[in-house]
Amino acid sequence: MNPLNRSFFERPTLTVAQELLGKMLVIGECSGRINEVEAYIGQNDPACHARSGKTQRNKSMFGPAGHLYVYFTYGMHYCANIVTEKEGFPAAILIRSIQPLTGIELMQQRRDKTNNLTNGPAKLCQALGIARESHDGMDLCNEGEGYIANDETRIPSFKTSPRIGIRKGLGKLWRFYYT
Repeated sequence: MNPLNRSFFERPTLTVAQELLGKMLVIGECSGRINEVEAYIGQNDPACHARSGKTQRNKSMFGPAGHLYVYFTYGMHYCANIVTEKEGFPAAILIRSIQPLTGIELMQQRRDKTNNLTNGPAKLCQALGIARESHDGMDLCNEGEGYIANDETRIPSFKTSPRIGIRKGLGKLWRFYYT
């Protein structure tokens, strides 16, 4: 499978978020179908990491579309986002959940579990071995260790809801998912 072109990610974040559903995320030997995402758009979004400007932590979010923005949260978990729109504008899509497809045994070893491997942003990063030090800024538009591909799988209709785990911006229905 071929990685999605950069132009896919250079579009409006809400459009990209919806169209990421059903795409395959590949990291190393593991892959899964994206089934839940959340959008974070610019400095006017009170839940966006870029709301206070560019920092060492969020600098990848200001970079080129189609790259990973990985951050560490709660002093123990990594979360992975895909940068969208034009370079310099901070927008990204948090990958909240995937349905495992390949490398399931490795995911189980990394999580020390056999179920609920990737049904949360921190769980999927642990299962896929995603860490800030090794994956922040990774280009997902080239076939290599990590990329996103379209295998033409049709997904059922998706749902929207407020984003999860935030205190501000709750009125935005920027979480997209299917079950």
